[in-house]
Amino acid sequence: MKIQRAIPSACAFVPTMGALHAGHQSLIKIARQYCDDVAISVFINPLQFENSEDFEKYPKTPELDESLARDAGASILWRPEVSDLYPESPKQISSGDIGRLYEGASRPGHFDGVLTVVNRLFELVKPKYAIFGEKDFQQLFLIKDMTAKLHPEISIIAAPTIREESGLAMSSRNMRLSDSGIREAKVISNALRAADNKDSIAQARQELNKELANSDFKIDYAEIIDSETFAIADENTTHPRAIVAGWIEGIRLIDNAALTLSRDENLVRL
Repeated sequence: MKIQRAIPSACAFVPTMGALHAGHQSLIKIARQYCDDVAISVFINPLQFENSEDFEKYPKTPELDESLARDAGASILWRPEVSDLYPESPKQISSGDIGRLYEGASRPGHFDGVLTVVNRLFELVKPKYAIFGEKDFQQLFLIKDMTAKLHPEISIIAAPTIREESGLAMSSRNMRLSDSGIREAKVISNALRAADNKDSIAQARQELNKELANSDFKIDYAEIIDSETFAIADENTTHPRAIVAGWIEGIRLIDNAALTLSRDENLVRL
């Protein structure tokens, strides 16, 4: 695997902010299913942080990043500088109305920053495939939409969420949690499981919120949406997904899961 600062060119591309873990490795392994030539970028994008302290505290593990990327099969690890991506005022990409919901409502401008950097990375790397995880589902939704409009030659591949044994979705932010915080964070995946296999959207929504309320998890939002439109799900929604965000020990954690409702097949809603 090459470590470089010059602009890479690769068939498959995995953008990251570093602090790699097994979840990132899963993205690289999926990329290798499409191409042998896989580039991974490590860039902590200042445009997507609404809090300067959060930006400064974002974990950095450069040596581990190289080792994990190599072991997963990446061929290039690229560490661009801010000047590489934003030599002048960057072309700002708006995330639109959906970018102002949920994560966007709590983190104003966040998704504009995400789309701006991803657009710039795509312009420079020019991949055929780019792989993003479903854990950041709203981000994935918006990147798919932007790519279809601005980079139709690039295929976005969605990768399933990788979880710890406890069920906690893997995240670079997890390393900032204490042992007790990690135990408390199990409530998130427990709540997602509680919402699944219910008879209705209403029951699923009730179970999701009830499980989270009986914990130390400070809820930002807990909702069930239509995964194809991001509208709030109703009983006619065919692709419901539970989305959750909040804080444990001051660390923001997000998660989501598609729901399989055990609806009565003989009941037709008119």
